[in-house]
Parts: sequence; structure tokens; C-alpha cells
Amino acid sequence: MGRVAKVFGILIALAVAAAGALYMMLPGELPKPAHPAEVNKTTQVIARGEYLARAGDCVACHTMPGGREFAGGRAMPTPFGAMYVPNITPDEETGIGAWTPEEFYRMLHTGVSRDGTLLYPVMPFASYTKVTREDSDAMYSYLMSVPPVKQKNRPHELRFPFNNRELLVGWRTLYFREGEYVPDAKQSAQWNRGAYLVQGLGHCAMCHTQVNALGGSSEAKAFEGGMIPNQNWYAPSLTSNREAGLGDWNIQDIKDLLQTGVSHRSTVYGPMAEVTYNSLQYLSDEDVEAMAIYLKSLPQRDSEAPPTSQARLVAPQVMELGRKIYEKQCSTCHGAEGKGNPPGFPPLAGNQSITMASPVNSIRMVLNGGYAPGTRKNPRPYGMPPFNHILNDEEAAAVVTYIRVAWDNSGTPVAPAQVNDLRRLIPE
Repeated sequence: MGRVAKVFGILIALAVAAAGALYMMLPGELPKPAHPAEVNKTTQVIARGEYLARAGDCVACHTMPGGREFAGGRAMPTPFGAMYVPNITPDEETGIGAWTPEEFYRMLHTGVSRDGTLLYPVMPFASYTKVTREDSDAMYSYLMSVPPVKQKNRPHELRFPFNNRELLVGWRTLYFREGEYVPDAKQSAQWNRGAYLVQGLGHCAMCHTQVNALGGSSEAKAFEGGMIPNQNWYAPSLTSNREAGLGDWNIQDIKDLLQTGVSHRSTVYGPMAEVTYNSLQYLSDEDVEAMAIYLKSLPQRDSEAPPTSQARLVAPQVMELGRKIYEKQCSTCHGAEGKGNPPGFPPLAGNQSITMASPVNSIRMVLNGGYAPGTRKNPRPYGMPPFNHILNDEEAAAVVTYIRVAWDNSGTPVAPAQVNDLRRLIPE
């Protein structure tokens, strides 16, 4: 009986195999495998789209801390209320899975969503409008390749009247100029590549240009610096050598700062450290150099005489208090004369980020401390500890003042009240 069952089982297996073979021979029943060239081309487009999405720093806004990549939900604080970033994974119900390449490009290029809704300018479409259709399509292909996440979008929580999207028509009239980037025939291909990345996907002007009460900025004042709304960091001017102007920087130092996070001239902290971590470290050396060349070429708009040391404006007892604190807490890393030990420990003497008009960043670093981003070229960055639990307002103001005016630095004194304003923002 067992032998019969065994033989019967073998016959069934052979019958199934034969049926499968016959099915495989039937024309049109199974999809033909993709040609290797087609697969390779698709892979290349997706890889290019991923690279461009990195250049646009899409992951920074569209991913909640600890959340699924590109699933949205992150709150973006604005002076008008909280905005919640949408899901851009290819989920058809809650993401952009049902979008076409044309609809995706229209959103980037015009700031109009798939259903005709006008987007709020927290989405940098005013910069992304410069992105070419070819690059837009590559980004679309990449986003369609990431794992879909079913996560509903959360509605914005804006105060009246800012929750009325019809007001965006006026904003767009004042501040939005639609159009892809047009190369400047008078400049080199490398300069134009840098301009395309900085003005478009990089949306650098969004932080480095002062925003007015309506959330708009003047193109005439692009890159002149300003406070980043609701973040309490100052994005320095890229057109002034008294702030972050790069006129007297060499290209290698600019590249290092952008891509690595540290250079022999300075170190990135705060929001810029996030940009380097999420975006710039992944760009090619050639693209980062192109950006550096473009940024270095921005017209310098310094009209006043070069500033001089403001130490005479500081009361002697404040200067002495600041000196003692600096000697005890800071000199080990930054040196008795503020020369630092770059690139690990940035110099403070002659450092434009220390002496610029706004002392906000210097105060925040003393209170909060911080790390340069861990990047592929600098995986183990040095950090600065926080001192908010060690120094009171008077002491913190004194040491920041000392750093800003010692060694012929041209910064201005800092008041304890300015320290207190920022200390209150530190979460308990």
C-alpha cells in the first residue's frame, strides 16, 4: 500500500511539473523579463533622484524624529501657527502614490498641489521652481521607489486669518517668481551648476535672507542674513565679510565647511549642522565645489568702514569676569589667545561668526553647547559642552562679551537680559 501511494505521489508531481512547463510555453501568459539595459536605466534614474532629493534636503522636513522616512507629520513652527509636513511616500491613500510625474512637477514648479490647493511657502517652492523637469522626474521616480507608509496627514493649526489660503494669492503676487533656472552665459558651467544648486534645490536663501511680517523676503536682499523664524538662530549674511561672507575664504575651506561640517575657518552648528548632516555631506566633491565657487562670487555689500575692537565699551569688571571664565572653561580647547586648534576646535579670534552684529548664535553655543555634524569625512566630531547649568546670566553675558571683543575682535557687548531671553527657551 505504501509503495502504491509513493508511486501515485510521483505521478502527481510529474503531472504538475508537466502542466507548469506547458503553462510556461503558452504565449502572453507571463510578463517578459525586463531587458538589462532598461533595468539599468531605471536604476540610474532612481539613484539620481535620490541624490537630488538629498540635495533638496527633503528628508529633514518630511520625516519626524524617530519616524518612518518621508512619512510626514513633523510640526513646523511658524509665526502664524504650526504647520504639519505631508506624507510623500508612494502610499496611494495618504501619500503621493496616485500622483503623476506631471502633477509632481507642477507642485515643485508652481507651488500648487495635485488638487489645485495653493501650498504655504514653508514648502520652498519659491526655490524649487528653478528645478528642471528632468530633475523633477528623477526625484519623482525615487520617491515612488521608497517603501509606502500609510499615515494620514495632519491639518495645519494656523491662526485666523492665516488659515485662509486665499490670502496666498497676494503673497504669491508679491514674493513668488515662477521659472526654471536659466544659465548665465557669461559664467562658467561650474558657476552655473553651483548657482542652480544654491538657488534651487539647496534653497539657501530661505534661511539666509531676512523674512518680513508676511513671511516673504526681498530678492534684492537675498543672502544678506536674518533670524530663522521660530528657531532662534541667526543665519548670517553671505554677502558681508563681517558675517559669513566668503570673499576672503579659499575654496577648500568653503567646501570643507559645507560638506564636512568643519574647516580651518569655522564650524557649523544649529540648523546649518542639520543641513550638512542630512544633505551636503552626500553631494559629490564636484557639486560642493561648484556651490563654493558660486557662493564666493556673491557680491559683497559692505559699505561701512571696517569695524574695530569694541573693548573700550565694556566695563573693566565685566571684561575681567569674562576673562576669568574664559580661562577656566574655554581656553583648554580654544587657546589662551582664542586661536583654537582647527578643524577640531574652531578659532574664536578673528572668527566672523563670533563678531557679527547678532550675538544670538554665540550666546546659544555657550548656553546649549553643541556638536558639529557627524559626516562621512568627519565621523567623530568634537563637541562643546553646555554651560547653562554652570553660568548665570551675568557670567554667561560676560564671557560671551569677552570672546566678542578680545584679541581685537570687533563684536559688541552682550547684556545679561539677552542671555536670559535665550535661556528661557531651553527645555527643562
